Amino acid sequence: MLITLDIRRRALMIALAAGFVALAGLSAASGSCAQEKTQGESKLTPMNQPPAPAAGYRAEFLGELSYFEQRYIRLAEAIPAEKYSWRPAEGVRSIGEVFAHTAVGNVLINRSLEAPLKPGVTYPTDREAVMKNMMAIANDKEKVLQQLKESFAAMRATVLLLGDGDADKPQKLFGKDTTLRGAFFQITGTLGEHLGTSIAYARMNGVVPPWTADAQKRAAEKAKP
Repeated sequence: MLITLDIRRRALMIALAAGFVALAGLSAASGSCAQEKTQGESKLTPMNQPPAPAAGYRAEFLGELSYFEQRYIRLAEAIPAEKYSWRPAEGVRSIGEVFAHTAVGNVLINRSLEAPLKPGVTYPTDREAVMKNMMAIANDKEKVLQQLKESFAAMRATVLLLGDGDADKPQKLFGKDTTLRGAFFQITGTLGEHLGTSIAYARMNGVVPPWTADAQKRAAEKAKP
């Protein structure tokens, strides 16, 4: 019993660290020294992280989260850096801003999910500051990629701390009352919406989504005599 409690305590500390690393990157994005520190901290590996569930609502959500993470990262990497400032019309988010908005969403979602685990927790930046800091680096491909990766990692770490019996527990997300299971549905819906936008923007700039290019290549190889 003491061993189990010790593992859970260490895991919670790891999730806290992961969340604050992502937030530190957002609040210090404009400072080169602070940015270097964030990059160094982001390389830490959580040795005592709880094992991934094999079944249940958490396993299902983590599978979806992995699916979206891989597609966001691969697409963000495939789009040339000079295209990050491209936007389809005045007043509409640019390619980089959509990716940045997704990273901000991940950070704020993670705050909501981890709130029951950390009663009374405070953060170094509020919602508006997180959004402002991220949008300030939206045209910087490497920084946006870093924040995307860190924000997905922080969310995953928090989900691993949730219990298998927590699916029906009350959860507030996007200002609405729901359950934890319901929150997971909302998160995947939001991620799907912004991914669809990013795919459309990529296509408009002549970039084929990498997974589509992979499928086309396999089909071409298969069609060879």
